This record gives sequence, structure tokens and C-alpha cells, in this order.
Amino acid sequence: MASQTITLGIETSCDETGVALFSSRDGLIAHALHSQVDLHAAYGGVVPEIASRDHVRMLLPLIQRLMRDAGIEKPDAIAYTAGPGLVGALMVGSGMANALGLAWDRPVLAVHHMEGHLLAPMLENEPPSFPFLALLVSGGHTMLIAVRELGDYRVLGTTLDDAAGEAFDKTAKLLDLGYPGGPLLAALAETGDDSAFSFPRPMLNRPNFDFSFSGLKTAVMIEVKGLRASGELAARRADIAASFQRAAVDTLVGKTIKAAQAEGLDRVVVAGGVGANRLLRRDMAERFAGDVFYPRFEFCTDNGAMIAIAGAMRLAEAEQAEEIRATARWSLDTLGVPVAPTPGT
Repeated sequence: MASQTITLGIETSCDETGVALFSSRDGLIAHALHSQVDLHAAYGGVVPEIASRDHVRMLLPLIQRLMRDAGIEKPDAIAYTAGPGLVGALMVGSGMANALGLAWDRPVLAVHHMEGHLLAPMLENEPPSFPFLALLVSGGHTMLIAVRELGDYRVLGTTLDDAAGEAFDKTAKLLDLGYPGGPLLAALAETGDDSAFSFPRPMLNRPNFDFSFSGLKTAVMIEVKGLRASGELAARRADIAASFQRAAVDTLVGKTIKAAQAEGLDRVVVAGGVGANRLLRRDMAERFAGDVFYPRFEFCTDNGAMIAIAGAMRLAEAEQAEEIRATARWSLDTLGVPVAPTPGT
């Protein structure tokens, strides 16, 4: 039987505490996730201090349970999200990873959060091969990236204001849908008419590959304000949701197809929380002429499995030393070539 390297992945960038074990021989062994949605719901969004404290409370017990259930005494390496994200939350994962590295005498790898999302489809039975175009779309990020190989990333376009997921959440708030708003809006849109309102497709016809969703959000806000004043909002909420979702998806799919054609790429990866949107998946499959890859639904949002596989791939291709870090802002296209882990001692 071939030897294996087992990597423990730790994700604490925002409001999800995720851990996972990935084997270089057998793939994903186990994973666990603790969501803080209930803690933040009362505030209508993530409270950084509450997020950090809950990571402190949950992370070690989650790791202990994962290791026990998987029958693993010690992993061969530890990977953690080093950024971007909430710096307090990142420090919890960084501190835990480096403490375990010291205690177990294991190498520790700092992983870029968005690289984790980008590589999440590699967890599937039919992963994409390099090169490909990646659409990373979440509450905090919307970007198109030309991926030539591991560590060779060129950001073609990004959001100039609100990310797509943020626009979903803010539109849901306008419609009084609660928190987290994006999935609730998508569910409501299923019952609405997506041609009822003519909302803008921001920057869709611009020659570049940047995104902007503030104009779309403003158009929805104006429409909602008028409907509320006339007493029609309750009856039209589903139509508003569906029309907004259609405009957002048209923009994402249209820009992605243009970028893929410009780069000569016939493979597209769609990842991040909004990558779970069913309309986005359906339209991308219907309109893009090449192959489209996604993580499974549970790995679209933040999770430890994507950090574990990113760490495992970085470990296999390591070339030079990396510093330990917890970075709130970190550009993906500065990663360069894969790097070696920081020693655990």
C-alpha cells in the first residue's frame, strides 16, 4: 500500500469554524464544521469580537473530535487560513495551528483563503485540470482569475464595490428576509417572475472584467421603496428577488464567458458561497461551451476541507520558507510559486 501524508486543515477566517483531514493517498478523510449563524443573526451580520470568541471556544474540541473519530493520532502537516479575513478570527486559527505544530513537531502551512476556495473542486471525484478560469464569488469577494498552475494566478477582474454575495445579502435585508440573506433570497426567487422588473446588468458590456453591484442594489432599493409606499411590496417580494437574482447571474455568467474566451480557456471553476446558487450553476452550464466545475454544495461556503487540500498541494510542491501570518488583506495574485511550510519547532 502506498504511503500517505495526512494534512489537518483549519479555517477560521470569519464566522465558520472548519476542520478537516486530507490524505495524499485516499483524499478527504473527514471534516467538521461549526456555524455561528445563530450567534450573529440578532445583529443582522457578523460581529468580529463574537466570531473570534466562538472560534476560541469551538476550535480545539472540534479538532479533538475529528482526530478521534478518524482514528488519527497526529497529522503529518497542519494548514490554516492566514488571510484574508477578520484578523481576530484568523489569529485564533493561526495560534492553534502553530501551537499544534510545536506540540506535535509537525510543519505548519499558511494558506490563502481564496486559494482554498479556488482549489475546493479538487476534492471531487472528477477535479479540473490546469489551466482554467476561476470565478470566485462570495459575500466578500467577486473576482475572475486565470489559473495556469498551482501558485500561478492572474486576477483579471474584481469587484469595484459590493461583492455579489454582499449584494444578495443587502437585497435580502431590503426585503426583510432575515440573516443570512443570500440563501433566503435565492429560495424566495424560485417562486417569482424574473422578468417582472428590468434591473441593470452592471458593467456587462464594458471591455474589462471588473464587476460592480452597487448600481444594481440601488435600483432594487428604489423599486422596493416605491412598492413599500404603495403597499404592494408584500405581493411583489418574490418578483423583486427573482429579477434581482436574474440580473446578478446574467452579469456573473456573461463576464465569465467573455474572460474565458479572451484567455483561450475551455474550463471554468465556480467557487465561493454564491457558487451554490442553483440559477448560477444552471445558466453557466447552459451558456458556457466548455466544462464547468464546482465544489459540492457543502464546500462552497467556508470550510476546513478546502484549506486541507490547499495545504496538501502546497506541501507537495514546496520550494522556500514561508512566514507565519494572519493577514486581514492579502491579494491572491501575490502568492507566486508554492512555498515550504514553517517548521513546527
